[in-house]
Amino acid sequence: MKKLLVILGGLIFSVALIAAMLDLGPAPIDLRLAVASQLSSSGADHPVTAVLLNFRGYDTLLEIAVLLLALIGILAIAEQKQLEPALPVDPLLQMLARIAAPLMLIVAVYLLWAGAHQPGGAFQAAAILASAAVLLHLVGLLPRWMQPGKWLRWGLVGGFLVFLGVAAALLGEGSLLQYPPALAGTLILLIESGLTVSLGLILAGLFLFLSTDGDPA
Repeated sequence: MKKLLVILGGLIFSVALIAAMLDLGPAPIDLRLAVASQLSSSGADHPVTAVLLNFRGYDTLLEIAVLLLALIGILAIAEQKQLEPALPVDPLLQMLARIAAPLMLIVAVYLLWAGAHQPGGAFQAAAILASAAVLLHLVGLLPRWMQPGKWLRWGLVGGFLVFLGVAAALLGEGSLLQYPPALAGTLILLIESGLTVSLGLILAGLFLFLSTDGDPA
């Protein structure tokens, strides 16, 4: 009965949320023209990348911090999980995963590169990298992560530190994350490259640190 009430409540909430979204009127402020007028000085050719890493870089920096804090919370409870015996995996699935993982890596690199001038960027590339790691884990080719070693720790926090370092270095320009126009593109690419690696590891870690397979790393 309790499960039925939870399901019913979830359905009611979903219907109400969809109805509210369909009933939304036009945005009171249209920022597309404002973004387009400043795009040439943003260091990116695509408006979404320009907004995420330049015009509202503060928000993106804090979003990375939130994800990192979430992973720290996972690490705080991961040791309490009991390992369960690993289940046998079909060798065909492992072969397909070995083929898919390098292709996913190529797609991730492409999305990182494409983010400057079309949809893509660090978040999308990191999601693909994390998916590849989870896929390899599910077919038994990548063991679960226990406590992170030195290099994994640097990988997890490296992107955030690069972002924070660039922000601090730009304080001399008058404000946080105010890129010099001549260096904006280079700095954004540097930040996105670091974020791709760190976000990929963080997203993968949210799964792999809590995995209960019986093959510890």
